[in-house]
Amino acid sequence: MICLLAGSKLMPLMAGAMTLAWTHSVEKVLWEEDWRQGPAGLELVEARVRGSGAGMEPPPEARFKRGVWSWQPKVPPQREVVLRRSGATADWRVCIAGQCHPMSDYVPADADPVVMKACDAP
Repeated sequence: MICLLAGSKLMPLMAGAMTLAWTHSVEKVLWEEDWRQGPAGLELVEARVRGSGAGMEPPPEARFKRGVWSWQPKVPPQREVVLRRSGATADWRVCIAGQCHPMSDYVPADADPVVMKACDAP
């Protein structure tokens, strides 16, 4: 299961897979990453972006289909992923089974940083 940790608050998302989505602060385009819990930690399964520029160019192996660049990032499993919230952009969106909600539905809106990590089921 994947959890969000904000300060002393641990919020289980009750899912072993999720999409983390956000709007790029400069280019104003949607970026999405699909994460799942694996035996060695959080695995980044796929990344998608609906544009390029300002340091967000898709890698050479990315494929463009229906207006979206997608690829499978080659990064090892992560013990945790630290997410920062500046307040200068819209909040992160957490999508589980096709339902997306702002991160503030799970942890306090002013919590920064928020740590995404694998956790044990309650």
